[in-house]
Amino acid sequence: MGEQAAYTPRRSVLYMPGSNARALEKAKTLPVDGLILDLEDAVGPDHKEAARDAVCAAARSGEYGSRELTIRVNGIGTPWHDADLAAAGAAGPDGVVVPKVGSADEVRSLVAALEAAGAPEHTRLWAMVETPEAVFNVREIAAASPRLAVLVMGTNDLVKELRAEHVPGRGPLLTALQLSLLAARESGIAILDGVHNDVTDAEGFEAECVQGRDLGFDGKTLIHPGQVEPCNRVFAPSEEAVAEARGILEAWAAGAGRGVVTHRGRMIENLHVEVARRVIATHEAVSSR
Repeated sequence: MGEQAAYTPRRSVLYMPGSNARALEKAKTLPVDGLILDLEDAVGPDHKEAARDAVCAAARSGEYGSRELTIRVNGIGTPWHDADLAAAGAAGPDGVVVPKVGSADEVRSLVAALEAAGAPEHTRLWAMVETPEAVFNVREIAAASPRLAVLVMGTNDLVKELRAEHVPGRGPLLTALQLSLLAARESGIAILDGVHNDVTDAEGFEAECVQGRDLGFDGKTLIHPGQVEPCNRVFAPSEEAVAEARGILEAWAAGAGRGVVTHRGRMIENLHVEVARRVIATHEAVSSR
C-alpha cells in the first residue's frame, strides 16, 4: 500500500507513568519525539482512575509542544479498559495505545469505541504486538483500519510468552520483529521497537538502537529519560547519509533525460532516489525539532 504521506518523527517514544505528576511535568521538557502516558503497567490498581484523569488533562493541556502525545489504556478485558478508552478518546490525544491487540476484529472494535467516544480525527490507534497470536495475525492487524497509525512491539511480553530469554542480539525475537516490520511496511504504517530494560547498560542500549534502525524500525520505545539522546542520534540520518542523499538527488536532477545516471561511480536508479528523498525528509523533520 506504500508509505505514509508525511513523515512524523518517532525516533524516541518514552513511557511515562500516568500517576506521577512530577513525571508528567518533566515530560514537557524532554527532547523526545513522542510520549506514552501510561495507565497500564506503570499504575497500580488503586491509582487507575486518578491517573486516567491526569493523563486526559495532560492531553487537553496543549503544553507538550511538538511532542506526539499518546495515552496507553489498560488492556481489553480488564476492569478499566472501557472507561480508559472512552476517556482517552474524548480527550483527543495524538494516539491511543492499546496493549495486547490480537486480531483485526479487535482493531475494528477499538476504532468503533474511539469514534463512539467522540475521538477527533487526529487521534489515531497504536496497537501493541506482544503475543504469539498477534504475531501470527499481524498482517491483518496492520491493514484493519485507516485509523491505525503505529504498531508498537511489546518485547518484554513476547519474551515471556515465548518462554525465551533476554539475550544480546535478541535472537529469540527476530522472527516476530521482522514479520511485524513486513506487515507495517506493506500497510504503510509506522512501527516502533520495544524497550531495553537495563537503564545502566548504555552500550547494550545503543547496540539495540542500531539493530532496530538497521532492521527498519521508525524508532524505539523507551523507559528512562537517559535513553532519549542516544536513541534520537541513532535513528536520525547521519551527516554522511544526508550528504550522500543530496549528492544522489543532485546527480539525478543533472542527468534528467539521460539513459544512465551515476554518482561516485555508482549507477543511480529510481529506488536510490526514493531512499535519498526519504533520508532528506527525515533529516528535515527531525532538524525542525
